[in-house]
Amino acid sequence: MAVIVANLVVRNLEQQIVDALKQRAALHGRSAEAEHRLLLEESLLRPKGKSFAEALAAMPNVGQDEDFKRIEDDSGNDDVFN
Repeated sequence: MAVIVANLVVRNLEQQIVDALKQRAALHGRSAEAEHRLLLEESLLRPKGKSFAEALAAMPNVGQDEDFKRIEDDSGNDDVFN
């Protein structure tokens, strides 16, 4: 099965963006064109992880705030691990 590929030309980029792309490409041992392809693929095609808000919303309801009240300890021992 043949894969159809297309060409993409990006115009009017600030030099700062082009320089950053070239630096990133050099860091990864790729050409700027290969780095550009990878950035597009990662941004557009690969699934993203959950946002912080999505992770919080997915947590089960395990009780009321009162269930987690801190119990004050007057022992004077502030080291909770020993």
